[in-house]
Amino acid sequence: LEDCSFVFATTARPRELVKPVYSPEAAMKLAAQKIKAGEKVAVLFGPERAGLENDDISRANAIISVPVNPEFASLNLGQCVLLTAYEWQRQTQEIADEVIELGKTDWATGNDVEALVSHYESRLDEAGFFFPLTKAAGMKVVFRNMFSRMPLTRADVQMLHGVMRQMVRWRHKDDPGGDVPENGPGNAPEK
Repeated sequence: LEDCSFVFATTARPRELVKPVYSPEAAMKLAAQKIKAGEKVAVLFGPERAGLENDDISRANAIISVPVNPEFASLNLGQCVLLTAYEWQRQTQEIADEVIELGKTDWATGNDVEALVSHYESRLDEAGFFFPLTKAAGMKVVFRNMFSRMPLTRADVQMLHGVMRQMVRWRHKDDPGGDVPENGPGNAPEK
């Protein structure tokens, strides 16, 4: 610690030493500020069996304590290091809250979703789904709204077109005269 200007000690047990106590988040925020200002900051972790001794903690400027259930306040060494390192990453790097890997597809466009909804509406109309007629318009709005809430990819849209095409084919499988157009109205072509 001889070349450090600020030292945090990690402990959960109450000590009879007067020190500011930080959460891991607040501690790493302060550490990042101090390091940015050119200071050298350290974090002391105690041994697994018993943690840091008071002599160790007396050499620190502040304490890091994880806000957990007070009846089970002690963390093992790995957990303490993990939490501190995680908070360090959060304070020093831009971390996305959510990332979606698209693989080999892209997000569906408004046109893609519109073609899908039109395809389903036309086939569901043919099947008599939107019944009674007095409620059909409202049902179509609810149906369209359902698709607008879904984050669909182009691959999702293509699969859903295929599902409907197969359902129509299956319905007509025993009807040799049944006409099932491949690219009829409301039936998007394969890509």
